[in-house]
Amino acid sequence: MFMFPDWETVPFHVIWASLTLIYGFRTWDRAPTLWVASAVLVVTAIGIAYDVAIGSEPATELTEDPLLALMFLAMAWHAHRKLAADRSHRLISEHNARLLDDQRRFLQDAAHQLRTPITIALGHAELLAGAVSGQQQAEDIDVVVGELNRLRRISERLLIIAAAADPAFLHPEPVALDQVAADLIRRWQPAADRCWRIGRLDHVIAPADRERLGLALDALLENAVRHTVSTDVIQLSVIGDYPGRPTRIIVADTGTGIPADQTPLIFDRFSTVDDGQHRGTGLGLPLVLAVARAHGGNVTVSSTVGEGSVFELTLPSPGGTRLALAAGEMGDMGEVTGEATPSADAEEESIRR
Repeated sequence: MFMFPDWETVPFHVIWASLTLIYGFRTWDRAPTLWVASAVLVVTAIGIAYDVAIGSEPATELTEDPLLALMFLAMAWHAHRKLAADRSHRLISEHNARLLDDQRRFLQDAAHQLRTPITIALGHAELLAGAVSGQQQAEDIDVVVGELNRLRRISERLLIIAAAADPAFLHPEPVALDQVAADLIRRWQPAADRCWRIGRLDHVIAPADRERLGLALDALLENAVRHTVSTDVIQLSVIGDYPGRPTRIIVADTGTGIPADQTPLIFDRFSTVDDGQHRGTGLGLPLVLAVARAHGGNVTVSSTVGEGSVFELTLPSPGGTRLALAAGEMGDMGEVTGEATPSADAEEESIRR
């Protein structure tokens, strides 16, 4: 600016642009920012004043220096505001993470601590049930046993839900999902008087934790049993449409259905749809959601009151599927249910008929 007065505008703007660029690499504290901005302001102002004094620049050029200084300070103020907002956001995120971690540890500790006394109390209650002779006493003991069993299921499911966020929660292995579905139907058929049906079964080998996935599907079937009667249909399907697409495990029933206003809440902990006949733990569907998400999938529901519900658990694509079981395998499935297995095109509608 002093050596080439006719070019004063170029170095003047380069100085302020360079200062802004350097400041952008790392935001300084307020005191150094003010000192450096003041020093640059004074030096450039002297340079412009010199050029005005010798007549190479008009006096109006003196207004540029405070304007650029003001723009630089406004940029610095905005940067500090952004840093403060980022710091506040980070603190809130860390606080929420600590709360979630504390909640998870509390659920785990509570579930662990409850299991032993519940098991002991349940054992003594069952002994008392075999020793009492009066009908009223027997009924009372049955109520106690039933509630203790419910508490045990709650503690077990709380433990699983709390552990679901742990990276070591799953122990995946290649699992034949169609075989898992067939085994589930075989196990549930004598346990609940329903019209059990196997829908479309695609042979899908997926990496999954067999035990955790089995618990989730048991919870879905338990939920279906709770909201159906002996004349209703419960259908289980495994659909792997194409390689690269998620695998769908579908549990459909023709039961009471779920009111539309309660559908968004059913996956919340301790949220239940009370049909006046059965009382659940309120943790079955949250357990399903936790296991599905731990596998990288999800669970959704569509339901109509009086017509039934369809729960769909999706798992990430295993990388390849082999669709349509062999005729001999399909014959084996027919023996389980005592009914013909619906075709792929009719699977979605058959459960409603």
